[in-house]
Amino acid sequence: MHRNPVTGLITKMVVTLIGVLVIIAGLVMMVAPGPGILGLLFGLAILSTEWRWADRWLDAARAAAHRAAEKARQIDPAVRRRQIALGVLAVVLTALVVGLLVDLLGWPELALDGWDWMQGIVTVLPDLPGE
Repeated sequence: MHRNPVTGLITKMVVTLIGVLVIIAGLVMMVAPGPGILGLLFGLAILSTEWRWADRWLDAARAAAHRAAEKARQIDPAVRRRQIALGVLAVVLTALVVGLLVDLLGWPELALDGWDWMQGIVTVLPDLPGE
């Protein structure tokens, strides 16, 4: 397809668009539930089919992932258990704080007031059903 300038350009544009979208999804999954690192690696793998810089970044990312896996295998089991326990404790405390704030501020009113406030800033937001 790269022999023809038009199809080569279209291919490069489509691959770039898909790769960037997968990387964006990976970035979102870094803070939201999901395999964020895998999304980033897949996005780079897609981009590396058309771009040499992405191939170099993918090689560097693979090497970093390999080093991280080796380091994780070498962690003392007691340290690993402590890290898992602290992570679980952080999640539970965060859930409790968020639950307490929602209870104190009132959930339905908080959501409706927040939506109304956003409508004042972003005028294209639709009205909620029943309003």
